[in-house]
Amino acid sequence: MRYLDRSQPLALVVLRLVLGSIMIAHGRSKVFGGMAHAVQFVSSLGLPGWMAYLSAYTEFFGGILIILGLFTRVVALGIVIDMLVAIGKVHWKKGLVGPGASEFPLSLAAISFALIFFGAGSIAIDAIRRGGGGAGKKSL
Repeated sequence: MRYLDRSQPLALVVLRLVLGSIMIAHGRSKVFGGMAHAVQFVSSLGLPGWMAYLSAYTEFFGGILIILGLFTRVVALGIVIDMLVAIGKVHWKKGLVGPGASEFPLSLAAISFALIFFGAGSIAIDAIRRGGGGAGKKSL
């Protein structure tokens, strides 16, 4: 089982790549040409229109940062909030499973939640910024 423990950094990379790719895909259409529609949709939910910008930028640029492993915990918190709002305002009433249901955003929120507590892992820019931080780091 120690082998699995040593593979944790790889597992965190996989979580970051999956989450980041999905978030980029969802934010890209909003940031590059679909912002007016996003503002209209968010406003129709009874939320301020400016929240569409916050959501789109969190999804697109946050997805990039998650893949890089940069500011991972802060960005993951933003994604959790984004997904909880999406679940509460759009997906909850459609149930857990089915078209437009909450299972997909709930899964993204769960991955983000895990990244808040585990961080990006040792294969990330965050690890480089804090000086490696892994088991191989020598103390003085």
